[in-house]
Amino acid sequence: MALDVPYRSIPDMFLKRVAATPDRHAFAHPAADDSGPVWLTWAQVGRRARAIAAGLHGLGVGLEDRVAILANTRLEWVLADFGIMCAGGATTTVYPTTEPEDATFIVADSGSRVLVAENPTQAAKIAGADLPALTHVVLMDGAPDPSAAVPQLTLAELEERGERALAAEPDLIDMIVAGIGPDHLATLIYTSGTTGRPKGVELLHGGWCWEGVAQANLGLLREDDLQYLWLPLSHSFGKTLLCGATHVGLPTYVDGRVDKLVTMLSVIRPTLMCGAPRIFEKVYNAAVTNAQSGGGAKAKIFAWAVRVGKEKVALEQAGRPVPAGLRLRYRLAEKLVFSKLQARLGGRIRVLVSGAAPLSPEIATFFAAANLPISEGYGLTETSAGNFVNPPDGLRIGTVGKAMGDLECRIDADGEILVRGRPVMRGYHNLPEETAAAFTEDGFFRTGDIGTLDEQGYLRITDRKKDLVKTSGGKYIAPSHIEGMFKAICPYTSQAIVIGQARNYCTMLVTLDPDAIKGWAAGTDLEGRDYAEIVASPQAQAMVEEYVAELNSRLNRWETIKKVTILPRDLAIEHGEITPSLKIKRRGVETNFAAEIDRMYEGTLAEL
Repeated sequence: MALDVPYRSIPDMFLKRVAATPDRHAFAHPAADDSGPVWLTWAQVGRRARAIAAGLHGLGVGLEDRVAILANTRLEWVLADFGIMCAGGATTTVYPTTEPEDATFIVADSGSRVLVAENPTQAAKIAGADLPALTHVVLMDGAPDPSAAVPQLTLAELEERGERALAAEPDLIDMIVAGIGPDHLATLIYTSGTTGRPKGVELLHGGWCWEGVAQANLGLLREDDLQYLWLPLSHSFGKTLLCGATHVGLPTYVDGRVDKLVTMLSVIRPTLMCGAPRIFEKVYNAAVTNAQSGGGAKAKIFAWAVRVGKEKVALEQAGRPVPAGLRLRYRLAEKLVFSKLQARLGGRIRVLVSGAAPLSPEIATFFAAANLPISEGYGLTETSAGNFVNPPDGLRIGTVGKAMGDLECRIDADGEILVRGRPVMRGYHNLPEETAAAFTEDGFFRTGDIGTLDEQGYLRITDRKKDLVKTSGGKYIAPSHIEGMFKAICPYTSQAIVIGQARNYCTMLVTLDPDAIKGWAAGTDLEGRDYAEIVASPQAQAMVEEYVAELNSRLNRWETIKKVTILPRDLAIEHGEITPSLKIKRRGVETNFAAEIDRMYEGTLAEL
């Protein structure tokens, strides 16, 4: 049955929310001393968003005109986004950690007319670039540069301009919003392509409104919830949560300072929090290492409690009753151990949601054992982030849950997951051939992931079809791009293979060119030794690591290589590691050198 979405656009949904519950808490930012949240009501958010919208309208922003936001997750990001929507524009998102070259490309490729930057440092990323479409830069913080090639003003000044425009024309925003429909462009979110050059994903108002309604219908969001939103708003996961909060009207604390997350959870005490697996890995690790460091009785009690919790979870997952004796032991385990972990998350968590990358079943089971079950979900930037999720009352560990709303899904002949529905993108910006290749003839989007659907409709992701890897922090990485860069930097390289799929950082396997490395060894105490001896030497390791450091200086933070292993031999066709045309067969390499890869990730949970 078709999902009933009672909105024409995001601003239609937003303004209806403002009208329905004007005096309720909407969004909060941290107090200057981190003592708690500072709340804005829906009416206050509405006034500010309207003023920003009118200000942008005065700068020439019209229907589907792009406005880029280059900033960390904060209240002003939310206000700017709603303002862009209410002006009829489309938000182009740029990660605050994006390097200047990519940031400039995104602003240029999107044709953004205005850039909303967090501060002068972020604005400087596009300084000197040829951006003919860009007419203004708006700063959230800091003073404008009067000598800047592109005129600058502050967000406060933009709001003041908008307020004056609304005083003269009170119905301006309502008239603009009336002309925005479900098929108009709402956001342009750039995702990495296999060449490393980002692709702009065109997402429409109708799809985002669908997301908000679908989340609520599943029971993920309730109006009496309190959400802690720390995810990057430049990511589709963050955007879909904004839409859900707007539809439901739940209060949301906005604070992108990940280093403050553990501290602020106990202050804010949310009932709802979503995140990438990385954050749950950190919580898990802290619990385990804290227990282990305590030693003795503390470690034994912790281990006992986990065993009891996992026994209870196993029965629940199998649909079997939990015996009275086990329930009694679990209550004791919760009192002695799990209540402390619950308190670390604020003590009031109702729903945790994990998305953006695969969640380890082991960690998912641990959280369920601690009475903090995680609803794992699945989706892509191209499909507005939310497609499948485990319902809170029907958790099935190891799966990404059931299809949301009326989304259609089928498994192709080769096992690829195909989806069709309102949250699917219009296409890749200015890339018609890549857009056409992304869809089947009957309009299903090719996810590039391999999976299976069970009889109850639960989806299990089993493999990756495309070469792109995704870290457990939810970032896509194009290995071939990084590998090509390394080969250009290090002249002794034969092959380089980046590892990182569902891992919490990237590593790399390297083979060295036998002839080149012998030349490098000439005149040293390594001269005359065979390949295996040379590459195993501390000198060779130091040399390669120096080149890796140079590589890292050119990469985004989430792409950097943390560890590198030089393999004792080059890749070979006969070992199933390269094709006759010398293309790397990643699965073969990862299978043959599994031990070397595992060593680079040994103890990673304990080190965090």
